[in-house]
Amino acid sequence: MRIGELARRAGVTTKAVRYYESLGLLTPERLGNGYRDYDEHDVRLAREIRALNALGIPVERTRPFLDCLAAGHRHADDCPASLAGYRDAIDELTQRIEGLAARRAVLLAHLRDAAHRNSGVSPADEEEDLMTDYTTLPADLPVPEDDGEAAHLPGATLPPLELHDTSGAPVRLDALGAGRTVIYVYPLTGRPGTDLPDGWDAIPGARGCTAQACGFRDHHQELLAAGAVSVFGLSSQDTDYQREVVERLHLPFPMLSDPERSLAGALGLPTFEAGGLTLYKRLTLIVRAGVVEHVFYPIFPPNEHAEQVLTWLRDNPL
Repeated sequence: MRIGELARRAGVTTKAVRYYESLGLLTPERLGNGYRDYDEHDVRLAREIRALNALGIPVERTRPFLDCLAAGHRHADDCPASLAGYRDAIDELTQRIEGLAARRAVLLAHLRDAAHRNSGVSPADEEEDLMTDYTTLPADLPVPEDDGEAAHLPGATLPPLELHDTSGAPVRLDALGAGRTVIYVYPLTGRPGTDLPDGWDAIPGARGCTAQACGFRDHHQELLAAGAVSVFGLSSQDTDYQREVVERLHLPFPMLSDPERSLAGALGLPTFEAGGLTLYKRLTLIVRAGVVEHVFYPIFPPNEHAEQVLTWLRDNPL
């Protein structure tokens, strides 16, 4: 068998085969013309090397496994030396994981200090869990379903409702102007030292307000360039709470406080109950000339929602 066929059958490159030979892991016979002649045993060895390397075991340390096969064992890890090879690889991997975890803890500490630098909330005491990070979303969050509770909103006229933003200025929702205004409505922003309602992550659409706000922050200039005149966040949290969030996350746009959920009553916005609170469900309104032009509902994942709004604005220019 020539080297090309061996490489193809073993799923490796010819360069890799030559490297295995240079280490003495493969020792093919030589024909009279000098060409290497590989057999089925070489194919088995090359496949074994590739499989072990995929597990993180360096090629140079696969010899105990290959020697196990050469000794007549059915499996390359039937021998004590092979098991020791597994343990060594696991120990090294454990050390790398611990090192990465230590680096992550340091980065989270820097993040916490930087986040509180411009905040009215002091960092929590020594027992605060630094692994709490509301900007990163768990991978298994439940996906909200469209329950039809926002189907009536396109074409609705905004009420003459006045809310205060985080600068203290009053904002009339029916007087936002002729251009497009993005109002993203969200339930509750978490912050360091403040517990979220019990079971928060299990509520479809609840988790992700901080990540969503950061997305609108990071894409703010692009949203304006795509035709948005202004961007607002809106929740039922009070202005002081929202102001801390704006300062901590360095948001370039204000939040609107609606503690009585007046907009929900006027427009029929969907809400839900959690931890004894009545909160807004997550949705976004594109408002033009006092009328709801477009609605995003439900929203998932929230950390990518600003990009979804940006795409819509670019696809629907005025």
